[in-house]
Amino acid sequence: MSSPNRMPWVDTAKGLSIILVVMMYAAYNTGEYTNDIGFLHYAIGFATPFRMPEFFLISGLFLSQVIDRPWRRYVDRRVVHYLYFYVLWAVISIGLKIGIFSGDPAGMLHDLAMATVEPYGVLWFIYMLAVFGIVIRVLREFKVPHWVVIPLAAALQMWAPKPDSYALEQFAAYFVFFYLGFVLAPLVFRLVAWTQARPAMTTAGLLAWALVNCLLVYSPGYALQPVGMQMGLAAWPPLHLALAVAGAVALCVAGGFLSKFASMEWLRWLGEHSLVVYVAFTIPMSLFRGAAMASGLLTDTGMLSFAVLLVSVISPVLLYFIVKRIGFGTFLFERPAWAHIDGPTTTKVSGKAMSRPVREAA
Repeated sequence: MSSPNRMPWVDTAKGLSIILVVMMYAAYNTGEYTNDIGFLHYAIGFATPFRMPEFFLISGLFLSQVIDRPWRRYVDRRVVHYLYFYVLWAVISIGLKIGIFSGDPAGMLHDLAMATVEPYGVLWFIYMLAVFGIVIRVLREFKVPHWVVIPLAAALQMWAPKPDSYALEQFAAYFVFFYLGFVLAPLVFRLVAWTQARPAMTTAGLLAWALVNCLLVYSPGYALQPVGMQMGLAAWPPLHLALAVAGAVALCVAGGFLSKFASMEWLRWLGEHSLVVYVAFTIPMSLFRGAAMASGLLTDTGMLSFAVLLVSVISPVLLYFIVKRIGFGTFLFERPAWAHIDGPTTTKVSGKAMSRPVREAA
């Protein structure tokens, strides 16, 4: 059961999001090695406009409840929390991939040093959450109005600069969605509540949105590749931004719709623990994909990608349960007392995955 202090639809929406994120890496990682595309590539192509924007928008939904806390407490919850897991899992990933598997200690040290200024691998999302938290707090301190920030952030997203810095590139691409989650939270909460009471209308609306999104993504000019997607009309920057926001809101509505079904409890749980999956899925993904291809048992790109997706999602969950059961290694998923700068209370990944729940307002 979910905590009474959490909103089930938010966790359900995050469950959809984490599946889409892992699906993308599973499909593209597999397609890169098979030089082919499978059915998951089409699903990821459909989700291209909104897959990551939705994660950031949800992450900003509860920011208004904590934005005015004292600096020390705010930084502990919205910056140090994410940096702890970023540093921990960057060390684990780089140590395993380069230090052990590649046998390159010098390269490992180089990548560890670079990871302090440039986000490493898939962990860039956690890195950027910490950055966004600081930037919005500074904007708040200087009382910069929303009507100034939103157009500038939207222009930056549509301009899509490609600087040498990966951190700056990702900031430009996704800050607007995090900020919109912060500003539009009351509207999103009201919309989800309204749609939850009207399931037939919600279903029709979601189907209409999916059809429009699909037609615009797979319009003339699209190109689906083993490791990427070139969209059709949806690639036009203003339309791409609009589809990203629409898709992010649609996934929130879908989360509200699905959270009403007891059979979707697993999806809500997965969303509540989404950061558990996010920080750890790449290791089993690479190991299983390599073993499966070497065995020759799965040769179809679509089915192999689907198997990689299942293993990548389930393996971190199993590790989480094992850690909880034996009581050893909890630091992998729970921030220990020494990693706090504002009190010794242990903070769990499951309680802060991607966005703080209602209880953070305490």
